[in-house]
Amino acid sequence: MNSHPTSTDMSAHKRILGKSDLAINGAAPAYKQPLHVGRPNIGPEDVFFARARDIMSSRWLTNNGSMVRELESRLAEYLGVKHCVAMCNGTIALEIAIRATGMTGEVIVPSYTFVATAHALHWQGITPVFADIDPDTHNLDPSSVRNAITSRTSGIIGVHLWGRPAPVDDLQAIADEHNLSLIFDAAHAFGCSYKGTMIGSFGQAEVLSFHATKFYNTFEGGAIVTNSDGLAETARLMRNFGFAGYDNVIHPGTNGKMVEICAAMGLTNLEVVDSVVRKNRDNHQAYAEGFASIPGLRILPFDGSERNNYQYVVLEIARESHLSRDDIIKCLHAENILARKYFWPGCHLMEPYRTLNPTAGQALRNTEDVASRVIVLPTGTMISIEDINTIVSIIRTIAEP
Repeated sequence: MNSHPTSTDMSAHKRILGKSDLAINGAAPAYKQPLHVGRPNIGPEDVFFARARDIMSSRWLTNNGSMVRELESRLAEYLGVKHCVAMCNGTIALEIAIRATGMTGEVIVPSYTFVATAHALHWQGITPVFADIDPDTHNLDPSSVRNAITSRTSGIIGVHLWGRPAPVDDLQAIADEHNLSLIFDAAHAFGCSYKGTMIGSFGQAEVLSFHATKFYNTFEGGAIVTNSDGLAETARLMRNFGFAGYDNVIHPGTNGKMVEICAAMGLTNLEVVDSVVRKNRDNHQAYAEGFASIPGLRILPFDGSERNNYQYVVLEIARESHLSRDDIIKCLHAENILARKYFWPGCHLMEPYRTLNPTAGQALRNTEDVASRVIVLPTGTMISIEDINTIVSIIRTIAEP
């Protein structure tokens, strides 16, 4: 028996006609089961189980098996890159990419990102130096990156936040000028493009996350993608303890291997990834249309001339709005709609970074401003247009005078 909530179980069971219908005012919540920002998107179960049976029959469960090799080949083809090196998760992939590119000392990153971007540096004894963002794009501001460069700077990690490309050309120019390594955290950006080229080809390498909450998942997993033969070879050594053959260790390494069952999930989900994108796009459009008539609120748009995965529905609250981000979050959570304050409060205000550099926020005004005004709303294949209409009606109701 399936004990997990179905889409029917998760449907809203009330209409919002006025403030008295809101849970914060004593009414029953709109949802019996929590409505999360992202429930896993899953391809055909029979196809996955057939692959799982093949794995069990082969008795090859990990260590660069056929499923992993096939997934790497198909992902590289999908992204138009020479190499895909699959990993057990995106954080390990980022740590290996950092080591493989020789980063040391200080590395410039945005504070407005998931904390794993900073932790992957700190964990290896490298100091993350936080640069500010462009308030319109939510991505790194190149002028702030330039101002953050010191004699100890060895690299830059750009983040394609929300799947919207970072300023790739500007960051590459800065890296070239100062002889810095440049990689991209592309955890949000699988299936997206920049100037017509799929994300995956930029910098020395890009790092993907296939965590269960990502629109494309392998249960858990990640990858380094690159056009550098040497970097790919180094990453493959590092993910398997530096082994080059049965008894020949030629490089420092760790255990970053993806297991076969995760690759089976990845292959299955890759076959339906375009349909998931279409669903995300429809959801994003429905949200955008719903909020278009509510003053002070807008859904962050995507560039229609590029490929997008529409994985995140980002609601911005204008500075002049009488509603605060926390007002909306409180109201939605009361309805069992678990919208999130991404990426609050910014890495520089999390430990250990706020203790290590308590004045970092002085150079991160845009980061702190945007982080205080952004909400990420539920989307994905488990979300219906009816759900979106319910969420919009709840927020429209609390926005009324």
